[in-house]
Amino acid sequence: MDVSVAEQARPALPRVPALAVLAHYLVGYRRTWRAGVFSSFLLPVLTVLGFGFGVGAYVDQGVGGVPYLDWLVPGLIASTAMQVAIGESTWPVLSNFRWIKTYFAQSAAPLRVGDILAGHLAFVLFRVLTSSASFLLVTALFGALRSAWSPVVLPVVLLLALAVAAPTFAFSAWVPSDSYLALLFRFAVIPMTLFAGVFFPVESLPEELRWLAYITPLWHGVDLCRAATLGVAPQWSIPGHLLYLAAWALAGWVLARRVFRRNLVV
Repeated sequence: MDVSVAEQARPALPRVPALAVLAHYLVGYRRTWRAGVFSSFLLPVLTVLGFGFGVGAYVDQGVGGVPYLDWLVPGLIASTAMQVAIGESTWPVLSNFRWIKTYFAQSAAPLRVGDILAGHLAFVLFRVLTSSASFLLVTALFGALRSAWSPVVLPVVLLLALAVAAPTFAFSAWVPSDSYLALLFRFAVIPMTLFAGVFFPVESLPEELRWLAYITPLWHGVDLCRAATLGVAPQWSIPGHLLYLAAWALAGWVLARRVFRRNLVV
């Protein structure tokens, strides 16, 4: 076959090559999404019933005059978004390097490192968006959203997801085995979930420990989400929260791209 004919027969990449990478993950997800739909709605229902009504029944005065369920919901949405983002950025990334080697196949195609990274991150954001929207819908049905600003939670959790997913991509691409990923959950994800203001106000912590919560991306996401669902001002400035999360995302992108390039480019 003539070379020019072969080039014409080759399917053209979209104007934004990362969309081809995103399409790859969406095609795979199209075959498996049904398995996650039930849990996407069951998890928020059980969480609201267990923590909101179960534990909330013992919190008579609520938190700051707000019923405990209403106060808790935005923190749960933010922490769930973080956990989904990190879950999609650990074993899937490591397997694409170590086991199924999808990244190497994509690198052999006319795709740059940035395209591979951006496309996979876009899929992670898609997963976070769908899970967070489900959580938001369920909690709205329970009447736990007090403000018309509640939909703002969705762009907030997307920024939070990018802030945690990008550095996690770098970590997952760097570690030599999946045992390090378990350490990430044990020493980063679980402490953040417990102490970043999801289940109780950070002000309840000893003063010398509060800064540990303030430096985590999750606390900034929780504060913004809580402000949106309750219709109140956040504890910190909105631009400050957004810039802090954006800084995490940018630093994670730079680091992840460097590690990806070292692994993929000979």
